[in-house]
Amino acid sequence: MSDTFLTGDRAATRLPFGLPRLGIGTAPLGGLFTEVSEEEAARTLRAAGDAGITYFDTAPRYGHGLAEERLGRLLGPAGVSEPVLSTKTGWLLRPRPDGSPGEVVPDWSERGIRTSLESSLTRLGRSHVDILYLHDPDDFPDEVRRTAYPAVRRLREEGLVRAIGFGMNHSAPMAAHVAEFDVDVVLIAGRFTLLDHEALGTLLPLCSKTGTAVVVGGVFNTGLLADPSPAAMFNYRPVPAETLARARRCHELCAAHDVPLTAAAVQFPSLHPAVTSVVLGCRYAEEVTANVAAARFPVPGELWQCLADEGFIPRELVP
Repeated sequence: MSDTFLTGDRAATRLPFGLPRLGIGTAPLGGLFTEVSEEEAARTLRAAGDAGITYFDTAPRYGHGLAEERLGRLLGPAGVSEPVLSTKTGWLLRPRPDGSPGEVVPDWSERGIRTSLESSLTRLGRSHVDILYLHDPDDFPDEVRRTAYPAVRRLREEGLVRAIGFGMNHSAPMAAHVAEFDVDVVLIAGRFTLLDHEALGTLLPLCSKTGTAVVVGGVFNTGLLADPSPAAMFNYRPVPAETLARARRCHELCAAHDVPLTAAAVQFPSLHPAVTSVVLGCRYAEEVTANVAAARFPVPGELWQCLADEGFIPRELVP
């Protein structure tokens, strides 16, 4: 990655290992929005391997286990011999009697958490994973406290996972978990972007204080900051007119400095010292190549200042 993307010392974290600064999110490889063939998935992972990417984030819910299975089958042939893997737990896959994908049900019991991880390890072809996130437990705070968090803590003690945390789309409940529990790392999606600074209010300052590593996903807000058009999605929904206008203005400012909007979107989260890594969902090999180029693209300080002047980034983060 570029000097621009990687400059600045990262704060010390609770992680017992180094987490690469750029990773691949695998929901698209599980067929999010559009199916991806096995051949296309293999090309995507080869492109990641060729680019030197070694961190891959996945979950059982991504394609009803398909994303995990593909990582297990395809990472080795892609040339990624020692990947850093994160997956998630809290939901169990229940196939139909004919073996086809069925429903996904919440299960925050110790047995459910352990069963979920064991199934993930089988699909991934691994004896352990580096990070296990409790996945979207927003509506289950009591279950997290009573059974789910103690269960993942025991899995960490047993060496089946090296680090534990929460993967969520909302900052406030995640910050409450960070304040209450012994958390190594969190993955916050869509809440620390050029269009959404929600995580800056409580979560990021708290993680800086506790040494909790922060992984940021959803930097394009489901595509709007990759292609600010009326057809784009914003946080998994049709884009509101006002938000589209903001995204287009951000694009104009970047273009005036000869910087792709995607470069600013990818690099913005790492302006905050609590952010350890950014994960980018990639469906095709060409997206991997484009996203790596965005991470490498030099962004001048003048653009960051200009974006701050119009509220796209907090002034205190201007480099």
